[in-house]
Amino acid sequence: MRLAPSEEQRRFADVLDMLLTRADPAAVSAAWAAGDITPGRRLWAALADAGVTGLLVPERFGGLGAGTDDLVVACEVLGRHAVPGPVAESVAAVPTLLVSGRWLPELASGRILASMAAPPLLPFAADGDVADLLLIIDTPAVRTGSPGAVHHSLDAVRRLADVIPGEIVETGAPIQRALDLGTLACAAQLLGAGHTLLSMAVEHAKTRTQFGRPIGAFQAVRHQLADVAVALAFARPLLYAAAVALADPAPGATTPAHTGPPHPAAGPTRDLSRAAGMSHAGRDVSAAKVACGEAALLAARTALQVHGAIGYTREHGLGRYLTRVRALHLSWGTPDWHRRRILTELTGTAVEDPAGLHRCLNGVETAVRASRELAGTGTGPVWTVGGTAGDPTPQPESRLSVRHGDPTPQPESRLSVRHREDAAVWPRDGRGAVGPGVGRTGEKGFE
Repeated sequence: MRLAPSEEQRRFADVLDMLLTRADPAAVSAAWAAGDITPGRRLWAALADAGVTGLLVPERFGGLGAGTDDLVVACEVLGRHAVPGPVAESVAAVPTLLVSGRWLPELASGRILASMAAPPLLPFAADGDVADLLLIIDTPAVRTGSPGAVHHSLDAVRRLADVIPGEIVETGAPIQRALDLGTLACAAQLLGAGHTLLSMAVEHAKTRTQFGRPIGAFQAVRHQLADVAVALAFARPLLYAAAVALADPAPGATTPAHTGPPHPAAGPTRDLSRAAGMSHAGRDVSAAKVACGEAALLAARTALQVHGAIGYTREHGLGRYLTRVRALHLSWGTPDWHRRRILTELTGTAVEDPAGLHRCLNGVETAVRASRELAGTGTGPVWTVGGTAGDPTPQPESRLSVRHGDPTPQPESRLSVRHREDAAVWPRDGRGAVGPGVGRTGEKGFE
């Protein structure tokens, strides 16, 4: 399978793009943030008519029974327009959990909107206060839930609700697969949002003039925009590779299994041998989430820098994407958690803390540097080891942030600029804020 959309999927994406452009999602999001969900429900009804809400619902329950690659195509377009509502939950995760078929016809037709919580991975339900169906994973069972206290997210369009567990509705649900599909949908939204931010920055660079020339004519601006384009281009194949890894097996084929550490909410899983030819779906999903999240975050920061002070204003449409990217970047697993998941599967050694991750990466860097010395290619830095999300490891003096094209030397004992927000000294209880509109979370909390 090609790691890119097919011609049919491109046409599907074009139709969705046209539908959402006409629906004015900016106005819909503003109403949703103000507590008026009526325009948002009309938008979701239109998405249901286009088949989005029934993508993963089997045909016998009124859905399309589509593949995971179709899910990625749709969620990327939804991310491009920053559609309000629990997209990953209602379109990807919840339909996968409802193996008995209960509520699936209503989900496929758009009559209900669903959300879910999966502590500790998802401690709150996104927009759980307005969802018609609320689920909570209580491994190995899935329960209905009712909304409790509602908390504000750093994205004003999103609200986070506590979930009070109710009755058991599913006992044999594929929890691990549902969580991976939710993560995949979240990654696709991040990629879509990143592309919109890049487009907005490019358009602004063409029209904003300084010193008698468009600012896009200056190499300093061009290079930053090019870095964003490269990051997004590199993230896309990882996203489609994860979709392929999560695809349903053909009849008679070996069922793909996850050999790395499970999502915390999925409970313990059986250890499967890598030699058995099983799929590394979990690792691929985590790689896609990290790549898409980092690319979208770079796009957000670059777009804000290109726009200047106007990008901070509520009247400008850029802010809607800045906060959405920041919220989704931390949702469905923090970057730190996904990196440890990847490392655990690659090395076969569980890494439970950032310090252990740092020591492991240091060991790899030492080995690479030694091989360079033997080859006579120098002893310069291989990469910046510290600076991962939530890792307060100081960076060596004058270490440059090469990956993001930032030529500013980092003084000794300064955290990587990319992840200063993730310093351990900031509030990490899932509700804390540092300044207006900025929220922080713990390692297993979100937003």
